[in-house]
Amino acid sequence: MSQASDKVVIGKIGAPYGVKGWVKINSYTDTPEGIFNYSPWILGDGKEYQIDQWRPHGKSLVAKIENVESRDDAERIKNLDIHILADQLPELGEDEFYWRDLTGMQVVTTQGYDLGVVKDVFNTGANDVLQVKANSKDAFGQKERLLPFVFDQVVQSVDKSGKVITVDWDPGF
Repeated sequence: MSQASDKVVIGKIGAPYGVKGWVKINSYTDTPEGIFNYSPWILGDGKEYQIDQWRPHGKSLVAKIENVESRDDAERIKNLDIHILADQLPELGEDEFYWRDLTGMQVVTTQGYDLGVVKDVFNTGANDVLQVKANSKDAFGQKERLLPFVFDQVVQSVDKSGKVITVDWDPGF
């Protein structure tokens, strides 16, 4: 894992909910309620916040954050990203990794062709996708490739220490 001082965005503060400082929460964690397993939250204003209470509200979540006592207070933190320190994330097994760990890794084919560097990782609903920025002198004229992150079919291995992802992929695509 990278430096412990790195911050990770795990959600976003939504609109105020009521008049007593409650806010809607947009969670980016695997299970929406999982966002409340992390404390403290560091909001986009750089300050640390503790969660006083939270509950489901329909298909969404609402929370009462300590020292946010009114609707005006809730308005001031609306739309701020919710960060935690990277060292708050659970330790992963040998063959597991966070998307953030894949960003910046070199992507090479099983034949040794260098496709470029992972610029981003995102989910399409069907599977995760690697956005690979091609090298400036790509022989196939590619500037960027989108590769499905599907083990055994496309992704053959991920070498975390060497920062290399090996894929079975035709460089012409």
